[in-house]
Amino acid sequence: MTSYGLRRRLAGWVFAGPATALLALFFAYPLGASLLQSLEGGFGNYARLAGDPSFLQSLVNAALILVVQVPIMIGLATVLAYTLNQSWLRFRATLRVAYFLPAVTTLVAYAVVFRVLLRTEGGAVNQVLGVEIDWLNDPAWARVALIASLTWRWAGYNAVILLAGLQAIGREQYEAAAIDGAGSLTTFRRVILPQLRPVVLFCSITSTIGTLQLFDEPLVLTGGGPGDATLTPILYLYQVGFKRFEFGYAAAIAWAVVALIGALSWVQFRYFGKERS
Repeated sequence: MTSYGLRRRLAGWVFAGPATALLALFFAYPLGASLLQSLEGGFGNYARLAGDPSFLQSLVNAALILVVQVPIMIGLATVLAYTLNQSWLRFRATLRVAYFLPAVTTLVAYAVVFRVLLRTEGGAVNQVLGVEIDWLNDPAWARVALIASLTWRWAGYNAVILLAGLQAIGREQYEAAAIDGAGSLTTFRRVILPQLRPVVLFCSITSTIGTLQLFDEPLVLTGGGPGDATLTPILYLYQVGFKRFEFGYAAAIAWAVVALIGALSWVQFRYFGKERS
């Protein structure tokens, strides 16, 4: 290597050095340290997970949100995106901003607002419905409240992403469908949805990751209760690590969640990311 090439390489490392050092200090080192901490005493912490009813219940709760809330949210976001993309809709820009606004509110702030709205006595939701539902203290209703709050916050966010995908579809495809005599429903099913497959997959994967990382909403709304009805894996990790100070076990929970996220993402890429003939 010439002296000029060596100087260029050294200059590159000089500029990249600070960022590399910060990455190693605040990302790589904590990651490796947490893995080693989770393996204190061998694989005992991981074996303990299999018999921990609270951890297993947190996985059940996360699975329930994945199966119920995520499809509802993405379906609603798709309908919103399709509507916001129509040329006949007035004030489209204003509506797009309005639907996206929940995503930029702070997690704790909006969870506190929902907690106030869903109070059993004097809550605005019960007053509007004319009933007295114990939203936050009944296990079934607490799950409904959590799912509703998540849908309110993230439906508009995903709608904006899906809207970008819709706007990337060429007008000629709509025109070709119209020439073939396809109606609105057929066009949506045969033209729009296949084109949106990568965007829907992206929304699905990010929503899966977000579900397994849920913390603020269940903490503020219900504290993970009643019982463990709304306990999530990350909320349980917080309880184990920062209330019981079992850091090795908390690290094992974190790595179990990482493995689960990786497995679910792979499944989604493998089976839902394929083009259908």
